[in-house]
Amino acid sequence: MRIAEIKPYVVGTPRPHRGGRTWVFVKLVTDDGIEGVGEVYKAPFHPLTVAKLLEDMGETYVVGSDPFQIERLWRAVYYGEGYESHDHHQHPDHTVMGCLSAIEMACWDIMGKALDQPVYNLLGGRYHDRLRSYTYLWPAPGSARGVSPHTDPVAAAESAIAHVEEGFTALKFDPLIDVMGTADPREPPLDRLDNAEAVVKSVREAVGNKADILIGTHGQSTTSGTIRFAKRIEQFDPLWFEEPVPPENRDEMARVARATSIPVATGERLATKFEFRELLEKQAAAILQMALGRVGGILEARKIAGMAEAYYAQIAPHLYCGPIEAAANIQVDTCSPNFLIQESIGRFDGFHAEILKEPIEWRDGYIIPPTKPGLGVELNEEVVAKHPYQAPSRR
Repeated sequence: MRIAEIKPYVVGTPRPHRGGRTWVFVKLVTDDGIEGVGEVYKAPFHPLTVAKLLEDMGETYVVGSDPFQIERLWRAVYYGEGYESHDHHQHPDHTVMGCLSAIEMACWDIMGKALDQPVYNLLGGRYHDRLRSYTYLWPAPGSARGVSPHTDPVAAAESAIAHVEEGFTALKFDPLIDVMGTADPREPPLDRLDNAEAVVKSVREAVGNKADILIGTHGQSTTSGTIRFAKRIEQFDPLWFEEPVPPENRDEMARVARATSIPVATGERLATKFEFRELLEKQAAAILQMALGRVGGILEARKIAGMAEAYYAQIAPHLYCGPIEAAANIQVDTCSPNFLIQESIGRFDGFHAEILKEPIEWRDGYIIPPTKPGLGVELNEEVVAKHPYQAPSRR
């Protein structure tokens, strides 16, 4: 069996754009007609450029190769083995790793279909029969426009109650998002710390012990500011503190981890086992949030999960994109004993369901792993064709 064709798809999502405005998928087709799909997570280029990069990577490394030879393909791309004009990559660049991750997922999809097995059965077997999931706080039905449940205590409580009534037992929000930006991390002003503490308190009082609280910051604070905030909210017993500082400095993240009783979670902006190794060795995080559309794919994520077991760390794969990366996450979650919880986009309804031939099964706060071969999902290409990417208006 050989890969005969590679085809990227760039999808423009409809409002409210949950999971992002643009999704980039790739389809591989073998010479005997088996198809596999994968997804890129936020490569830092124009989405149409990413599609071209997928085609280039496919023509250079993938077409003509055996989809079962994951290790060989992965190293050919990562190290540039055997290609003079591409050699000496050997670095977890987000663009290369995003494209490689999508192609690698598609290879696993093909393998599972060829062997008539879900991917998790090829990686150790089904350890979990259901997977606990969590959601971001989205505005509650009928809530005031322009009022964020992340930063308004009343709106946060209303949203939290609504999601618990849907069946969720864990809720994530970023109460410091209004001081977030693209600049270097900064010390949060006292009034913003007061407000953020009030939001966390409001959610805890609204849900009691019916749901875990997940603090989902985006590395916008200095180490000292983060520690100050952590001490304020420890009393509300969050399940984790996500990306408390930018992930580029693992020493500072470790300093936060030592200073608070709240477990630190991170990983969406990291790639490969090499960056996650440093997190574990420095004891900078207890919960690893690899994004499978960036980290290097399914096998790389499974290796990271195995490394984490030796440190008694758990995995909670990141998800803020489309349903193909979600399906890959689910395969790794199902076979990983140290799986904790899976990020979901609501109940995987809306456009996440529409773009698949059959939606991901979500029931009473849990994802039910599929039993179909490969990734267990199929893109509805008719829906894909109806939602092509369109460049946003500059007006």
